[in-house]
Amino acid sequence: MPRTALDDRTATPRRPHLPLRPLWLCRVCAGPWPCAVARLTLRQEYAHDRIALSIYLCTVLHDAAADLYRLNPHDGPDPTALYVRFLGWAALPDR
Repeated sequence: MPRTALDDRTATPRRPHLPLRPLWLCRVCAGPWPCAVARLTLRQEYAHDRIALSIYLCTVLHDAAADLYRLNPHDGPDPTALYVRFLGWAALPDR
């Protein structure tokens, strides 16, 4: 195999850390979404518009709460845990 084949593989972009619905787990690392990599990516993507980031995260929080409640209506998702998971980290000031 030619040496350039290895170089071509390393140049391919990695899969983005997106949610697997309705479980709301990361498609790449299987952690609760938004995982650490997704959070970093979102902070970079919305670096100049934190309000838009908050609006986006509110939207996905709403979708996640509905999906997770449908999966488990008896114990339902904990609202405080969902807030921390989806919005709490974004409200922190930059360090």
